[in-house]
Amino acid sequence: MIIVTGAAGFIGSCLIARLNELNFNYIIAVDDFSFQEKNKNLDGKQIKERVERTELAQWLDIHFKEVEFCFHIGARTDTTEFNKAIFDELNLDYSKMLWSKCIAYQIPFVYASSAATYGLGERGYDDDESLIPQLKPLNAYGDSKNDFDIWALQQPTKPFFWAGLKFFNVYGPNEYHKGRMASVIWHAFNQINERGSLRLFKSHRIDYADGEQMRDFIYVKDLIAVCIFLMEHRKNSGIYNLGTGIARSFNDLGKSTFHAMNKAVDISYVDTPVDIRDKYQYFTEANMQKLRSIGYENEFYTLENGVKDYVQNYLIPAKYW
Repeated sequence: MIIVTGAAGFIGSCLIARLNELNFNYIIAVDDFSFQEKNKNLDGKQIKERVERTELAQWLDIHFKEVEFCFHIGARTDTTEFNKAIFDELNLDYSKMLWSKCIAYQIPFVYASSAATYGLGERGYDDDESLIPQLKPLNAYGDSKNDFDIWALQQPTKPFFWAGLKFFNVYGPNEYHKGRMASVIWHAFNQINERGSLRLFKSHRIDYADGEQMRDFIYVKDLIAVCIFLMEHRKNSGIYNLGTGIARSFNDLGKSTFHAMNKAVDISYVDTPVDIRDKYQYFTEANMQKLRSIGYENEFYTLENGVKDYVQNYLIPAKYW
């Protein structure tokens, strides 16, 4: 059996979809299942059992002998939430509990960290573990992810295999429920559908033109492929970046979305809100050398190909993966 926390969410449900495609059908789906819109992500998937998030520790104490792997994808991901206690409970303490259970029961453990740990990128985007304590996230969410990374590295006892994955800007199917926290591609698609045009943030720095702010956008199918690789690899424990290694502009993203929808490009620019302007990232790009060094050889989707697949095969027909 394979545990997937955050199972009804965007990335968790995509991971289950791929596991099912590979004939892994004994999935233990863990989440807070009270959000019906999110639960649609699990329709039609092969799942052995659904376990409420609050009941997982007790469930593991009973069923640990049957568990082969644990993917801890679930987290509170709202970057506008400022209540540290919520992040301590859901992102830090819960992850510590799972870490301890995986040690006790000899279960390999992969968890979701985040590129939000890098803050404004003052120290670059290198997944050198010696630099992690020096990082300065910009919000409570990023702090919670960095705090767990630091804690994990400090532990004298660790799961026999473990990996933390610093997800960069992930986009792809099954994010319909995320609303304002959904990817820019999702928002662009809906804007273009509604009014035939797209508005992006202006640049408020002289070294970047409007819309030329850059991110490392990674298609969720690539992210899942890395998760599967680590499940099969089970060595070289540590913390890894998970992006494409190539930063692309929001203008490129917008144009790719228009082209995937077979519509004429029409992009305008609006001021970045004052309350986030001083914390707005103008550039992110994952150094992917570390993951490559342990044998991951798959090519990543280009932004154009990833957006095309997402828009044409999922967003336009309103399908799930």
